[in-house]
Amino acid sequence: MLSDMSRAHLLLALTLLVPAAFAQKASEAPKVDPPPQGYEVITNLWPEGSVPGAVGTFEADAPRLYAFPAAGKGPHPAVIVLPGGGYTHLVMEGEGGQEARWLRDHGISALVLQYRLWPRYKYPYPLLDGLRAVRMVRAHAKEWNIDPNAVGVWGFSAGGHMAGYLATAANPAPEDASGTHDAIDKLSAHPDFAIINYGRLDLDPKVPGTFGMATLVGPDAPQSLVDTVNPILHVTASTSPTFIYATEHDEKVNSLNATHFFNALQQANVPTELHIFELGPHGTHMGLTPDGKPMPKSPELAVYPLLLQHWLELHGWMPAQE
Repeated sequence: MLSDMSRAHLLLALTLLVPAAFAQKASEAPKVDPPPQGYEVITNLWPEGSVPGAVGTFEADAPRLYAFPAAGKGPHPAVIVLPGGGYTHLVMEGEGGQEARWLRDHGISALVLQYRLWPRYKYPYPLLDGLRAVRMVRAHAKEWNIDPNAVGVWGFSAGGHMAGYLATAANPAPEDASGTHDAIDKLSAHPDFAIINYGRLDLDPKVPGTFGMATLVGPDAPQSLVDTVNPILHVTASTSPTFIYATEHDEKVNSLNATHFFNALQQANVPTELHIFELGPHGTHMGLTPDGKPMPKSPELAVYPLLLQHWLELHGWMPAQE
């Protein structure tokens, strides 16, 4: 297991390198997934020209937040939604906009993160975007009417892996060589809580599943780098309280990821809650169809939003619903 210092040093070393294979793609306009529906504000994580490791100046080279601010008197809790997509694309609506609107309607300001992707970017840049997003929300807490001590993350699939990575960072998070070292970089990137939907949380090859981390660390990454991004190896008593959701028949991310991570959190005395449903393939989003109805083949998943609501209310991260 790498120490926080070793993890930070490895992140620093790799941040300073932009592989030629990626730099060669700088002049190509990459495809960008459509933004989530209903957002009100877009905020870039870094000023133009200062994005660490940028290989171009296209939209895909500028990580950003799409904001769904909660109405009414604040400050409000906030959740950064991390869409899935295997680190190759982003499911911005089904694992971003749908959840952001639900959070907003329940008194939580939501922000959907557009982070950088393979093959244009690999480690550490997608994870740097996640660290910077948490810091960005805290930096603008007063301006955005947000409680800086109630900032969570909600990740799906690859975004669930990122949520696990952020939740297991040291508090305050280790210095990560983001490239700017401005006032925002001095803030903690450690979320106050984490919600993880079918995320890859245990990278032990003995855990069945088809989705690995090759699209994050590369196909021939050394074991030390894989260990760096393996959330279960970095669980401590400081890990963020976590709500975990999975399905038994997920064909891409085996539910053992959820149970192993839950057991590690329990052993570290981290507040946690786990729900594994019998039915449902990979990518069930928040257990509902896009129009908010039960899924025809997995109707039991419709209870998931209520379970999550009760957990958030229990800890004071969601206002009590009338």
